[in-house]
Amino acid sequence: MTHTLHNRIDLTNIPFTDRGSRILLFRHGHQLYFRLAERWAKWEEEVGHYRKRVPIISEWTFLGADGQPLTDLEAETYPDVIHLTTPSGTFDWTFLDTETLLVRLPAGRFGITFNVYAERGAGDFRGGWLRGNRNAAYTTNARLVENTVESIGNKQFHVRFMVEAKAGDTLLLNITPRIAYRRAILPGEPVFARAKAAWNAWFEAIPPVLDEYRAQYEYAWWIMRAGLINTRYYFTREALLPSKIHYVGVWQWDQVFHALAYRHVDTQLAEDQLRIFLDHQRDDGMLPDAIHDEGLIFHLTKPVEADVTKPPLMAWAALKLYEQSANLDFLAEIYQPVTRWDEWWTTYNRSADGLCEYRHPFSSGLDDSPLWDQGMPVVSPDLNSYLVIEFDSLARIAELLGDTEAAKRFRVTSDALLNGMIAHLWDDDSGIFRALHDGKPLNTLTPLSLLPLHTGRLPAPITERLAKQVTNESLFWTPHPLSTVAASDAAFDRAQMWRGPVWINMNYFVVEALKRNGLHEQAAELRRKTLALVTQHNDIYEYYDPITGERPPKAAPMFGWSAALFIELAIDETRWRERTVAQTCSGTNNLPPGSNSFHVRCE
Repeated sequence: MTHTLHNRIDLTNIPFTDRGSRILLFRHGHQLYFRLAERWAKWEEEVGHYRKRVPIISEWTFLGADGQPLTDLEAETYPDVIHLTTPSGTFDWTFLDTETLLVRLPAGRFGITFNVYAERGAGDFRGGWLRGNRNAAYTTNARLVENTVESIGNKQFHVRFMVEAKAGDTLLLNITPRIAYRRAILPGEPVFARAKAAWNAWFEAIPPVLDEYRAQYEYAWWIMRAGLINTRYYFTREALLPSKIHYVGVWQWDQVFHALAYRHVDTQLAEDQLRIFLDHQRDDGMLPDAIHDEGLIFHLTKPVEADVTKPPLMAWAALKLYEQSANLDFLAEIYQPVTRWDEWWTTYNRSADGLCEYRHPFSSGLDDSPLWDQGMPVVSPDLNSYLVIEFDSLARIAELLGDTEAAKRFRVTSDALLNGMIAHLWDDDSGIFRALHDGKPLNTLTPLSLLPLHTGRLPAPITERLAKQVTNESLFWTPHPLSTVAASDAAFDRAQMWRGPVWINMNYFVVEALKRNGLHEQAAELRRKTLALVTQHNDIYEYYDPITGERPPKAAPMFGWSAALFIELAIDETRWRERTVAQTCSGTNNLPPGSNSFHVRCE
């Protein structure tokens, strides 16, 4: 097991959890509590919003031989196991399965007490059970000398038990939505060995990166595995949550970004991040905005009433997965559904000028961007850039599958959208693309205005002018670029989601856009600044302050696409430096003298 993640799981901000599990184990002082990565939307009136409701198990406290609370608790954590040391000994925790924690008990006399959110419960010969919105059971093969389960009101049950344990005894804690509990005691050592082997195999599969990124890179890969949850109801595939603590469900473009990282370690897992949305495609081709255990989001009434989805990126992502895996069957599987998805945009979302428009602000993914303040719909440069890239990607997929006539048709659509952007959205006076509302240019500038670069097919004069805007300090090149609203704009707010903070996906798009246009050194500068920003924190966040680089108050922790795209950028930077060093040392490097911002040593 890699040692860079020793104690990275602090149990206060970052919980102990595992692949597929909904269980999040936290610590508060000398006590533990257990939350579930579930929304329970039909119970919100009773139990509140999932981020604020009481834990399923709270106030878990270890007791000494005299039955008194042990307030001295030290934690040592790894991805596969946590060791909690008390004056009564060390309690070792690991996951037996997605709904069950196994605890290896120290020898001796001690106890445990905790509260459970439940409607009824009772103790029994080996522990006890509790039932409610979710069910829990505790089971031990240690000798119980005291065991009580009693209601304390308000759907809270208090559990207290004392045991006399011998070496090798264990405790199972099962938290489940099922009727059946898992209460069969298994030998502990194989369970701990299996958990360690699974995490070792995960980390052994990841590509190597430069040492300066390794610690955060491995933590990013921890998020990519620990943040996965299992299938249930509408959740048809194993998929990564945007944040297991903060956002429970999956959103369409999050899964696209997650897939990019997974392609390096697990082809099926990467493909399933796209399949989960294709599983729920509407008859007209539309894909949902989000998927939760209990349902789908296709339509919202606020802030405007309209269908809601996310930007079209499926074909672009599928092609990237294919380039890694060479799995042509996957392209054949998703070819027609993705074609229908992209054509949904061009069929049902046309503006008067022939370009495509957002009709709900959330469909952009930039929920509260000032671009939507004047109302909807908005013809935005990012949407039409994505569609140019999508139809270019579909053309390539069609060629790989032998559908040459469709490839020609997709290229015609792509060319028309590209030419339309230049004709209607390019502002030659300011040298940037602008969004339109009611046919009039919006003054607010965001990095969406840069994304036509991502097509790689703009006329050279436009490419040159637009590339200069990337490093314009009065626009987006803040101390930590890229701000999501121009720094000189009255709407700039460095703490409010899409009104200023740095989002790693925007930076990733612009890095790739610069590379597509041969601007590799400029791309490398933005890539390194982005990597440095993410690396300076213990966790990986949803977005970052563009001035200080700190975490804004509302930014989600353990954020999936920031982790996934940090991985992409770290691998990209590592390979770029390796190529540059090889070229420099062989005398074939064509970069200008002094253009490398890192030291090159040739043996």
